[in-house]
Amino acid sequence: LHEIALSSLLGLAFLRLPALLTLVVAAFVITAPLYLRSEIFDHPALWWVGLSATNPRSNDYVPLFPWFGAVLAGIAAAKLAFASGMLTRLAGLTPGRWTNPLVFIGRHSLAFYLIHQPVLIGSVWLISQVMPAAVETRQVTFLKECQASCEQSRDTEFCSSYCVCMLDTLEGETTLDRLYRNDQAAEWKAHLDELAGACTAKADGTLMEGGAQ
Repeated sequence: LHEIALSSLLGLAFLRLPALLTLVVAAFVITAPLYLRSEIFDHPALWWVGLSATNPRSNDYVPLFPWFGAVLAGIAAAKLAFASGMLTRLAGLTPGRWTNPLVFIGRHSLAFYLIHQPVLIGSVWLISQVMPAAVETRQVTFLKECQASCEQSRDTEFCSSYCVCMLDTLEGETTLDRLYRNDQAAEWKAHLDELAGACTAKADGTLMEGGAQ
C-alpha cells in the first residue's frame, strides 16, 4: 500500500510526458536494482528505495525500485492505447452479464483487497487442519544440519558416515533431545567432543577400508 501511494504521487509527473520517454524511464527503474545496488541503502530507513545490497527478509517487500517501473509502464501503455483509439473502441463494447462480478469487484476494489486476505488465510488454515504438512523429524533435521556443517571442512562421503555415527550414538544414549536443549554443561560439552572424536576416527577408518578395497 505504501508503494502504491508513493508511485501514484510520483506518476503524476509523467502524465504529460511522451509515452516513449515514460517507457524509457520505466525500463531504467525496472533494471536499476541489477546495477545500482549499494550498501548505502542497507539502512532500514532506506529499504523502501529497493537498492540495498541485501534485501530485507519480508513476505511483502515491494520497494520503489523496480516496482515503480510497472506503474510507469502502465501509464505509457494507457497513453499509447488512448492515442491509437483503443480506449474509445473498448468503451463502445457491451460486455455480457457474466462480467457483472468483475465489474462489482472493480468498483469496490479496496474492500475486495482488504476482505480477500482474511478469507484466503482462513482457507489455508482450514486446509492445514485437514491436510497438515509433514513435520520433519528431529533425526532428519540433525543429519541435514550436521552434513552442512561438516562439509565446510570435509568431503561429502566422510560427512555422511560421520553424521550417521553421531546420530546413532546419540540415539543409543537417548541424548539427542539434550543436544537440542542447548545444554551448556561442561561435562556435556566434553562428552560431545569425545563422541565427535570417536565418530571422526570411525568415519576415517571406513573411508580407508573402502579405499584399500
